[in-house]
Amino acid sequence: MVNKSDESKQQQRCCLVTREKGNPEGLIRFVISPDNVVVPDLTERLPGRGMWLKADQNVLHMAIERRVFSRAAQCQVEVPENLSSMIINGLQCRIKNSLGLARRAGQVTFGFEKVREKISQNVVGLIIQATNGSEEERKRLLSGAKHLPNIAIFTAKELGILFGREYVVHAAIHTGSFVYRILCDNRRLAGFIN
Repeated sequence: MVNKSDESKQQQRCCLVTREKGNPEGLIRFVISPDNVVVPDLTERLPGRGMWLKADQNVLHMAIERRVFSRAAQCQVEVPENLSSMIINGLQCRIKNSLGLARRAGQVTFGFEKVREKISQNVVGLIIQATNGSEEERKRLLSGAKHLPNIAIFTAKELGILFGREYVVHAAIHTGSFVYRILCDNRRLAGFIN
């Protein structure tokens, strides 16, 4: 018996602009609200017929220029001017929520030395680093963990707020489901920001 989460991972979706098929993890779902406004559905749970686009800023611009949403919905729709920022803010919020849940579940380690120790124990699935941390320290930390994915989206102050500290420069997410979820949202976010 295939459970629902495994089934959704196997389903392919087609980008309305590029016509490429792919897993939902690399795409953004959009729906049309009752007042005919395009809404990004980052949780993929909103009602309505889903319209999928590759998670890429250029693809979104092409979709808007070519009026892809109106054609797919078969009616005139309104595309918000801040649609791109809605996606960016929404994905950042999802990553923050996942980090907060990981912290509450006891799946996060903070601090340079503690993170290095967890890396040596092979229990780390993802390294989070502050964008405004020392480049030299970043390289030192990653020297023993080149095989591990790492992301830097938030400042030390923002990470501190998420993790209940004054500031956090280095954090490690332990191997598990939080890693997969954060990496998927980070990949989608990377299509919209550098």
